[in-house]
This record gives sequence, C-alpha cells and structure tokens, in this order.
Amino acid sequence: MTLPIDLVLVRHGQSEGNKAKRRSEQGDHSAFTMEFRERHTSTHRLTALGRQQAEQAGHWLRAEFFKASVGFDRYLVSEYVRAMETAGLLALPGATWFADYNLSERDWGIDSLPEDERQQAFQDALVRRDREPFFWAPANGESFARLCGRLRAPLDTLHRECSDKRVLMVCHGGVMWGFRVLIERMSQARFRELYLSKASEDQVWNCQVIHYTRRDPESGRLSKYAGWMRMVRPHESPIWTTGWQRIERPRYSNEDLLALAQRVPPMVE
Repeated sequence: MTLPIDLVLVRHGQSEGNKAKRRSEQGDHSAFTMEFRERHTSTHRLTALGRQQAEQAGHWLRAEFFKASVGFDRYLVSEYVRAMETAGLLALPGATWFADYNLSERDWGIDSLPEDERQQAFQDALVRRDREPFFWAPANGESFARLCGRLRAPLDTLHRECSDKRVLMVCHGGVMWGFRVLIERMSQARFRELYLSKASEDQVWNCQVIHYTRRDPESGRLSKYAGWMRMVRPHESPIWTTGWQRIERPRYSNEDLLALAQRVPPMVE
C-alpha cells in the first residue's frame, strides 16, 4: 500500500476527559458529576491547557510545512469534538477539513467512571488487558485489533487518492497506536512492549505529532513506501523529538516463526 508522500498525525490537545481522569488517578474524583458521567466521550471539549497545546502544535506545523510549500493537500479530522476543536485551533492557512468517523477514538466502554470505581468494576478485565493488550476488548468496547480493522478504510482511500500528496490527520491516541501497527507492521509483541511501557518516550501525549514520509530525509529521494518516521511534541520546551528513524518492518523465516512459537511452553501434548 502506497501512502502519501507525507502523512502527519496529530493527537488532540488535553480534553476534559483527560484532565478528569488524571485528577481521579490522584484521588480527586470531583469532576465525575452525574452530568459529566452521562456525557458521551465524543462531546468532551479541550481544557485551557489543551487549547494552548493545539495552538503550539499549529505554530510548529506552520513553520515546518508552510514556509517552503502550500502545506497539506488534504485535511482529515475525527468527528469527536476535542479533535475538531484542536484542528480549528491549529489555524492552518487555507485548510478545508473532512471529518471521518473511522478516525474516532477506540471505544473503551468504560469512559465516564472515576478511577476508584473503574478499578473496582473492571479489575479482572484490566488484568487481562495487561496480558494481551492488542486482542483484548473491554466489556462493550473495542479491541485494538478491531480498531485497526476500521482504520484500513482511510488508509485505502489515501492509497487511491493521495499517493502523491501531503495529508494531515487530527485524531486520538488510540487511533495513532492503530496507525503505527498498520503502517509499521508492528508485531503484537512489540506493540505490547511499547504500549505497556512506562517510559515517556514510548507514549503518545496530547498534541504529539507522528510524521511518516516516503522522502529520504538525507537524500530527498522518494521511496515507494513510507520508510521514515519521527515523533514530535511541539508543546514541550525545548520541543521534544525522536528525530528521523528508519522504519524496519519485521519479516520471518520458517526458523524465526518456530523460534517464536518455542518461547511459549506447551501445556497439552
């Protein structure tokens, strides 16, 4: 599948749900009023910090993509309010946005609960999540595997219509993980390692950017496939970035597959 020359993913800024959850994890459950619990997560707005993060991300995008070119050829955004608000606050010149419901955040089924109730009600399920986070699905929710299935639709559209273009998407953290799995052909073992990591550099923070490109950052030559990626956090000072990294997609010989299988001890012969 041929991606756009540049595909840039931006997570929305800090949302009301993000802030309420962080406070709840620290023991303050006051944000979870009955009215807040009854709201669907799709209606969460940005906080003051989230709006500031979006404006900072817009400043970085304008400096990076608009000084030497016209910016982007296509602009896509999740229909969730926090993503649309972020997209508008980027203030990108001439942007015309197309909303795509396929870019909606992963459905957890347990969004509007304070952390103490969430842990009590779903403790066993959360343990199973940590054992196998890619295939596990919360009650009434969506697994990462299923999320990746619906993300193939926008990727197919980009393959057909935007292989010679630059594309910007404003979406969600879970969606960006899904795109990483698909674009980088990330193994489930590697996904589990990164997704459960406590290291800051392995997380997808609010208004973080993931930039995939088919253009060699050193030579400028175009490749058929996206061969390089970088992650950037424009709201940090100084701006945090991984720098350009070559994408190494895993391939397996027969022996490799058998070696992977042998890591799991047999239980029934």
